[in-house]
Amino acid sequence: MILDTVNSPQDLKTLTQSELLELVGELRSEIIRVCAQNGGHLASSLGAVELIVALHRVFDSPRDRILFDVGHQAYAHKILTGRKEVFHTIRQEGGISGFTKVSESEHDAITVGHASTSLANALGMAIARDTLGQDYHVVAVIGDGAFTGGMALAAMNVIGGQKRKLLTILNDNEMSISENVGALNRYFKEYQTRKWVQDTQKWGKQVLEGISPKLFNLVDRAKEAAKLMLHQENPFYAWGIRYVGPVDGHDLPGLIHILEQIKELDGPTLLHIVTQKGKGYGVAEEDPIYWHGPPGFNPDKPEKVSKGYSWSAAFGDAITELASSDPKIFVITPAMREGSGLVRYSQTHPERYLDTGIAEDVAATVAAGMGLRGLKPVLAIYSTFMQRAYDQIIHDIAIEKVPVVFAVDRAGIVGGDGATHNGVFDIAYLRTVPNLQIAAPKDAYELRAMLKKALELQAPIALRYPRDSVEKVPEGTWPSIEWGRWEILKEGRKAYILSFGKTLKYALEAALDNPEVGVINARFLKPLDQEMLAQLAQGGYKLVTVEDHQRMGGFGSAVLESLSGLGLQAEVRVLGLQDVFYDHGSIARMHAEAGIDAASIRAALAELGLPAQMALRDLR
Repeated sequence: MILDTVNSPQDLKTLTQSELLELVGELRSEIIRVCAQNGGHLASSLGAVELIVALHRVFDSPRDRILFDVGHQAYAHKILTGRKEVFHTIRQEGGISGFTKVSESEHDAITVGHASTSLANALGMAIARDTLGQDYHVVAVIGDGAFTGGMALAAMNVIGGQKRKLLTILNDNEMSISENVGALNRYFKEYQTRKWVQDTQKWGKQVLEGISPKLFNLVDRAKEAAKLMLHQENPFYAWGIRYVGPVDGHDLPGLIHILEQIKELDGPTLLHIVTQKGKGYGVAEEDPIYWHGPPGFNPDKPEKVSKGYSWSAAFGDAITELASSDPKIFVITPAMREGSGLVRYSQTHPERYLDTGIAEDVAATVAAGMGLRGLKPVLAIYSTFMQRAYDQIIHDIAIEKVPVVFAVDRAGIVGGDGATHNGVFDIAYLRTVPNLQIAAPKDAYELRAMLKKALELQAPIALRYPRDSVEKVPEGTWPSIEWGRWEILKEGRKAYILSFGKTLKYALEAALDNPEVGVINARFLKPLDQEMLAQLAQGGYKLVTVEDHQRMGGFGSAVLESLSGLGLQAEVRVLGLQDVFYDHGSIARMHAEAGIDAASIRAALAELGLPAQMALRDLR
């Protein structure tokens, strides 16, 4: 295999064109093999193989900086940059990251996981290079999905004004995780199908074939000559950015040729390539949404695997039913229709559904505008992505108590996606915001009760739930709930475990068969159930708080602050995630490492003088 001979990007420079084409097929086979074993970002990585081979053939990594936006399309990059022997460990405990990561390899220019950050990073590197008098190339690879993010568009505006030597490659496959949305996406689709654009592509390739170092100014003259037919009709011209394309992103010889010709051009250049997500693997080409990040599968007989009934699906079913009886409900998502369980909703209520693209800040403020004018907006958003809308939550929503319900998905440790995707900061940054309420249901029944009540309360409310499976609730089931009140699930004689969210299962396991220890579903964090908390403190009960969130600023901190404010004392142990970034791996293992699993709760109880009772089955 050609791949066996490639241990660094420098090895690509000695290969023939036929060997490079063979290498492309081998890279795809290896990506499919490992994703079948581990799960992972399959379709996006398959679509970028030719591009990555071309980039490493033409540029000199790590001296030249190649930045991958999000990074989930960079699997071939990882294999070619000295990690092929450990590629089988990707996203696994102790293995390499599923995204690019600075601390993992000198070839990874940035650590990523959230979209739209590559261009600003690239501009910063170009400025640093010029300021320090250095000489290297900076190349940012960004998908058209990431272009829906305001940060990318704002960075393009600055790049055009700065006029630094910087190459942006727009990898246009018409997809994020879901289909792309918005005016820019519509423009790209229409633009590529125009006959004069296709003719211009052929004309542009002929021009580029004649370029030599002494004829670089010809590109600018050619640009001026084509202005009426090309540049005035694309947005990059208005930004002051040289545009080349669109070109076939799977034509490896063509990509290498064009990159070699444009790499030395002064100022900012954008190369627009068109690729197919899932390229080279039939099922991924046909359904790039499912195969974007599938679980493990049989590569010889790939079939979709049911992931079980998730919290996301439970939310999607509940809000679909509620919207059927309430015409004021309007659901918004920032490019996460499938992930947030909204496929059914978007089909049932298309007139009351909005996908803003990868623009969380826009999604939050659009929700604010809806709430100010009489609608009941529900923003379905991952905890890790809600961080990107923090100012809007404060400024546009909370100050005026605008009734927006946040369906905060993927709260807590998430597993394979690691540090950039763990939703472990939302409690701390939300509970400090006045007027904003926070709750976490224990199951899908409670989720329905909370969602229905939250929409009735007409206030800013965040409902937090994990990435996990949950028991399905029959349609039409709407339990009632006393807002702000905790729930005693098990009585205790001397101590209580106060659990917020996903850790409730650990609390119940830790207290099993121990009559001394009770368990409380502390489902409301803000407002906190101060009446029950006061009763516990005044009754002399010892308390253990547990949460799938950073310990600093989390649920346990709120309990301690509340006790202090009430002038009460209690012996409390606070269990939560430590002051570190948790990497990818098994959720159960990380919970144990963080000290929030059942064994850790038992240990905390023992510190309080309450050793665990031995269940009869344990004695056997």
